[in-house]
Amino acid sequence: MLRVGLTGSIAVGKSYVTSVFAELGCHVLDADQTAREVVLPGSPGLASVAKTFSPEILNADGTLNRQRLGEIVFADETKRQKLNDLLHPFIIARQDEIMRAWEQEDPNGIGIIDAALMIESGGYRRFDKLIVVHCRPEVQLERLMLRSSLSRDEAQARIDSQMPQAEKQKYADYLIDTSDGFEITRQRTQEVHNDLLRLANKQT
Repeated sequence: MLRVGLTGSIAVGKSYVTSVFAELGCHVLDADQTAREVVLPGSPGLASVAKTFSPEILNADGTLNRQRLGEIVFADETKRQKLNDLLHPFIIARQDEIMRAWEQEDPNGIGIIDAALMIESGGYRRFDKLIVVHCRPEVQLERLMLRSSLSRDEAQARIDSQMPQAEKQKYADYLIDTSDGFEITRQRTQEVHNDLLRLANKQT
């Protein structure tokens, strides 16, 4: 199986691109889904988080109180990094388990993991190819303001807290620009898919 990482900054259109890849027959996983799985009640991930950040981050039923944890980590960059470092190995292990299952089911297929911090975490190195989704900065800003009901300054602050789009693009094997709407994005995604298919078939 060809293992592909897909990443990009906030509000650049990753979800639409991954939906097109799924339509085209790729196996697709959103890393956010894995991140939720590894802190389910009774999981080693949740136990580690509670031990590190205090049992107060648990609800009475043993589930994670995301709001409480968010209040702790988003006010403190060191604590946020500690949380990422803590959960990252659990997330990577779960993703790898899912990719192994895909491979058994479809040895000649294409498996795509969509993760926002793939480059920052170094996780992109596990993949055969890396796709970076991007758009023009003014488009990104407008999308984020609309999507999250933010002021221009609030949206810009969120964008500025991430690795710049131009920096992410340097790591890419494939670039998909979503600036000009769904149809052009779909065409570019199909082009990339055709190339990935060719590579996947070469592996057999």
